[in-house]
Amino acid sequence: MIDYIRENLSYYPIYYRLLFKTKKEYIPECVSYGDDKEQYFLYYEPAKAVSDKVVIWIHGGGWNAGNPKFFDYVGQNMARSGYRFISIGYRLSPKNKYPAQIEDVCMAFNKSIAFLKKKGIDTHRIIVSGPSAGAHLSSILCYSSAVQKEYGVDVSGVIGYIGFGGPYSFRDTQSLTLKMLLGMLFEKGYDRTKAEPCALMTSCPIPMLLIQSRHDGLLEFECAEDFAKKAADVGNVCDIYIVEDKRNTHSWYTAGCFLFNREENKTLDRFLSRIEEL
Repeated sequence: MIDYIRENLSYYPIYYRLLFKTKKEYIPECVSYGDDKEQYFLYYEPAKAVSDKVVIWIHGGGWNAGNPKFFDYVGQNMARSGYRFISIGYRLSPKNKYPAQIEDVCMAFNKSIAFLKKKGIDTHRIIVSGPSAGAHLSSILCYSSAVQKEYGVDVSGVIGYIGFGGPYSFRDTQSLTLKMLLGMLFEKGYDRTKAEPCALMTSCPIPMLLIQSRHDGLLEFECAEDFAKKAADVGNVCDIYIVEDKRNTHSWYTAGCFLFNREENKTLDRFLSRIEEL
């Protein structure tokens, strides 16, 4: 309960005090991949690339909020760090029920790869990442062979996956907030195992890093442990990083970490260090 209260008290300092002070140094290129206003992605080109790796990011927001333009500060941070960065948007619930979200993520991923190739950018060193609802969707993209087959997704160019605070398992002990969000995401009677990362995971060579806090306030730490156990069962490589920052509730570490630099925030430093290691 204490962490839940801390999480709710974090919204003002994140979104009103820090977010709107973020410098907009880079103007991203906006690319539509469908007719809906949410079906677009933003591409950030750094002034000087430090690597040929490209980060493809799927935003969070409980499946019912957020878009790449709102999370522009993440792209700004990554471009300042020297990485090419794509931020994917998707149709939101409750208006659009699952699987609309994973359909969009898969379509946007394919369009992103085609977009990069057209620019002459190597697509064999892709890192897929996302926070919260974005971790849910991005993990399915990377680790469900059934979803990849259904939507014609080729992840052979993905060299790593990094998830922040993901609801990888729909365990019975989930919070009331998550229950409500899942209730808006799915039609009544929908078989939720068809959208549960733990249930969908198949053997895959992409190594994963799960960034999770023991003081999340919205998600149990066991969600990451469930996913790690399933990874071990099918032979996938998985590491869990336990958030060490004092700002360790859900919004702070899943997205708020990008409001700082890596010297100020251990979570961001671990994220960037993992990209460098891959």
